[in-house]
Amino acid sequence: MAKIIFQFEDKNIPTKEVEGDFLDQSILEITEEADVHLNHNCGGVCACSTCHIYVEKGDPFLEELSDKEEDFIDRAFNPRLESRLACQCVLLDEAAEIVVTIPDQSRIIGHEH
Repeated sequence: MAKIIFQFEDKNIPTKEVEGDFLDQSILEITEEADVHLNHNCGGVCACSTCHIYVEKGDPFLEELSDKEEDFIDRAFNPRLESRLACQCVLLDEAAEIVVTIPDQSRIIGHEH
């Protein structure tokens, strides 16, 4: 069973830990199932940067960063080395342990789940 810890730049939102069988699901899909607020405009097809996140731990458990994803990360607000798009972070291991930081969503105009 995979475990994902969602931390938030907005310190008014408490950390949320979810566990489940998330194999072959994206972090974006998991946020929707777990009721974790993360804006997204393109429907999870790597055509925008609104689902930008920081993967603090567990990147080896996720699909590799593609050139297309990297191009959209460059357009995100405050990209860092650990930046990813949640729609492209597909879990590859059912025993994954991942820590994700959700950027402050008040700076992002986008569709909420």
